[in-house]
Amino acid sequence: MLLSTPRYRPSKMLNGLTSTYPAHLLMPASPSLRVLLVEDSSLLAARLGELIRRLPNVDLIDTVQTEADAVERINEALPDVLILDLHLRTGSGFGVLRTLARDRPTLRPKIVILTNFGLPEYRREAENFGVEAFLDKSRDYFRLPALLRDFAKDRDDPDAH
Repeated sequence: MLLSTPRYRPSKMLNGLTSTYPAHLLMPASPSLRVLLVEDSSLLAARLGELIRRLPNVDLIDTVQTEADAVERINEALPDVLILDLHLRTGSGFGVLRTLARDRPTLRPKIVILTNFGLPEYRREAENFGVEAFLDKSRDYFRLPALLRDFAKDRDDPDAH
């Protein structure tokens, strides 16, 4: 069932031809939860990538470091979950949230903010965008696997909750 008709740029298909359809419409749906990581720290991105890859039924589809790359990959890959840092190499996680609110208000991934800046005003602003979780990297890092497992279960059985 097609929920909306978002604008898609032509994208490369596996055989080198281009298509105006997004990859998820050209390939069968993934049985795994598809996660996009937006993190500007290479060291933390590597650690998070390891953690995510160990989870059953969860696939890390890409890691990007900037606001522009995040928006581009969200539109291309249509992840199920976005793990989003607020302070990026260029741009910000709030810029990504604003773009999603403007361009994809009803068709967006679940969003987990993972930041070193767990300020109450940042949390409130993120909650106003409807994020599913707001985690402080230093205190809440350990909660990420359970959240992703829950998202995977919800995706497999949407009537469970």
